[in-house]
Amino acid sequence: MIDSYFRSPYQKRIIHPLLKWNFIGRVSPALLTLIGLLFGLLVPFFLAWHFSFLALVALVASGFLDTLDGSVARSQKVTSNRGAVFDILADRAVEGGVILGLYFYDPTRSLLCLLMMGSILLCITSFLVVGVFQANTSEKSFHYSPGLIERAEAFIFFSLMILMPQFFTVLAILFVTLVLFTAALRTYQFRSQ
Repeated sequence: MIDSYFRSPYQKRIIHPLLKWNFIGRVSPALLTLIGLLFGLLVPFFLAWHFSFLALVALVASGFLDTLDGSVARSQKVTSNRGAVFDILADRAVEGGVILGLYFYDPTRSLLCLLMMGSILLCITSFLVVGVFQANTSEKSFHYSPGLIERAEAFIFFSLMILMPQFFTVLAILFVTLVLFTAALRTYQFRSQ
């Protein structure tokens, strides 16, 4: 939802100025995706050692690079199906790594972490299936079906869970509920067309 409303101003104010830098213009989008993936995969290690601030920094860096890689690909006119697949796989690996890290931080959270992972699995499945069967009208590689909880909202929830571990249970239950609602709503909207 945040992506739907704030993507354009974010692109204009932050990403487009960066695209004018010579350095960014020469960087491979796949390299940006890979670096973002590596930052995301540091999160569980930092959380396992209770280095919450470093986990948050790695998560933010990963999310930023995830918004930059596609913009760089489009500006260089090198978008590809292979790049889109790599980006989607990297996104899921980071989300899985973050949830694993939240479990490592406190193993008593196992059930809620499993529920978070399962809700994401159902939601991304609804996103991809709807994307396959809907005509694409965006600059993305396939139809982008917006939802109540998207990557930006997930990162906000993850950040809050990292910064305020005492509220993990409430945040996790709210996250699972909203993610499942997003999957159900997306499926209902597709079915109603």
